[in-house]
Amino acid sequence: MEKPKPSGGPPPVISVRGLWKVFGPKADQVPDSPELCGLSRRELMDKAGCTAAVRDVSFDVSPGEVFVVMGLSGSGKSTLVRCLTRLIEPTTGEIVFEGEDIRGADEKRLRELRRNKFSMVFQHFGLLPHRKVLDNVSYGLEIRGVGRAERARRAMEVIELVGLAGYENSYPDQLSGGMQQRVGLARALAGEPDVLLFDEPFSALDPLIRRDMQNEVIRLHHDLGKTMVFITHDLSEALKLGDRILIMRDGKMVQCGTGDELVGAPADDYVREFVRDVPRADVLTLRWIMRPVQPDDALDGPELGPDVVIREATRAVLAADKPVKVVQDGQLLGIVGDDEILAVVAGAEVGA
Repeated sequence: MEKPKPSGGPPPVISVRGLWKVFGPKADQVPDSPELCGLSRRELMDKAGCTAAVRDVSFDVSPGEVFVVMGLSGSGKSTLVRCLTRLIEPTTGEIVFEGEDIRGADEKRLRELRRNKFSMVFQHFGLLPHRKVLDNVSYGLEIRGVGRAERARRAMEVIELVGLAGYENSYPDQLSGGMQQRVGLARALAGEPDVLLFDEPFSALDPLIRRDMQNEVIRLHHDLGKTMVFITHDLSEALKLGDRILIMRDGKMVQCGTGDELVGAPADDYVREFVRDVPRADVLTLRWIMRPVQPDDALDGPELGPDVVIREATRAVLAADKPVKVVQDGQLLGIVGDDEILAVVAGAEVGA
């Protein structure tokens, strides 16, 4: 389940409710049938000849958030992201984008939204081999009818932004895989979309190039503040990039939360197994290990915030003569001492 958002914040950019995508001859019958809904993937195929790729998924994406959808092959994550733009038509459910019901949009409106509001970056770059980098990046603007001079100006802006300055007159086959993916990223940014959708964009890249591209996404998000939905099967990538992570399995949403919530409070054995090898000190914050203040506790130690990652707090806690106070907005939430830090660093389970 997704934790409810606090009231009073800005409205979500994307709001999804009860989304289903079923493939097969009786697809429309599945979401409304209690009997069919409860069947496993194999049972549903045997009984109705259908596959439920996305099953009753609901979530919100906030402005400026990096929202990661993670799952293994066949979990439904790529189908889900394509449903958001109706590249794949949902079977049922609600998709609201900036207050507009996407499922009610006609073809003309969908084209406008895809050209102006959101852009996708795929695993396969889809670059035009006969066009130079500059022309590949400006292709979407050309389709929009933007003039040549303005196209070139905007394309050069984003080419410089993604670190490709000097390669604008190169052809795709003259570039490495990582550089080609930068072209794809620049092309997505050129139209100044409100939302960027990434469908496993780095999974075909070598590990070092992949890490560089992950850092590039983090840098661009810091500089531009774009809302991003990022699809991946890699937990380390999800933890590195995501403000929140939605874990899917067999089309269903298993858990949605921040990285520390998934690692610190996995919803079930599936999530627990997923996060088993994650270095907990690199993900969990002091909020997870602080203990209540006791009457005989010394309260003249240093202060740290509850959202400081344990690994970053280790040196300060171990160097202090007194327990570290965990303070937020002037309120003392708890304290952390050597025992709490060492338990996590040594690999003990939080809450065990």
